[in-house]
Amino acid sequence: MHQTDGPGWRITMDTSGPMLLALYLKDSAGLVGAGLPPLAPAQPRIRESDHHQLTQHVGGLDALRREWEVWWSRLVENHPEMVPEASPPGFEAFSEAPALQRSLQAHFGAALTWARERRSDYERLEAERRARGDLRVLREIVVDCQLEVGPDAKDFSLTIIELPLAEERAWLVNADKVIMSQSLMDDPEVLRSYLTPVIEMIV
Repeated sequence: MHQTDGPGWRITMDTSGPMLLALYLKDSAGLVGAGLPPLAPAQPRIRESDHHQLTQHVGGLDALRREWEVWWSRLVENHPEMVPEASPPGFEAFSEAPALQRSLQAHFGAALTWARERRSDYERLEAERRARGDLRVLREIVVDCQLEVGPDAKDFSLTIIELPLAEERAWLVNADKVIMSQSLMDDPEVLRSYLTPVIEMIV
């Protein structure tokens, strides 16, 4: 986790283990464009597997998509917590979402391994950014926005959740939370194009 701050403002950046698990299940089941807003696929690409047999008696892939999207919205809202608790092998907390429960029962081991690998990748990336001073661009964006607004600039706190997504972009998911492709930090100009409008709205 990294925190950048100044007088009256703070930006916290981190990835999310629970969301990484959810991303694996989304792509594994072929739920293209699931999520609000629709999410890009993960990078590296996750091999798709047939979820038809798993879910056919509990609503099929349509039910799985609906249940996954409800779960995703709860993960976003409660970041960084895992809500509900994913407890193998039965995943009883998901009894109201039987298609998702079956997907978790069948794929949790692979999802957990993939999520842990991505978490390790992110920690290495974070260390490299700190060493290079890459994160100063966040401070520059905030200072520019504050100068634009002037003395009426408000205090704010923003959480950026970085995920390994194939599309370089950012998604505003609520008033103080952004989901962002972790590769976006590699291109300061594109990063500015996504984050400046967000900062302008809240500053």
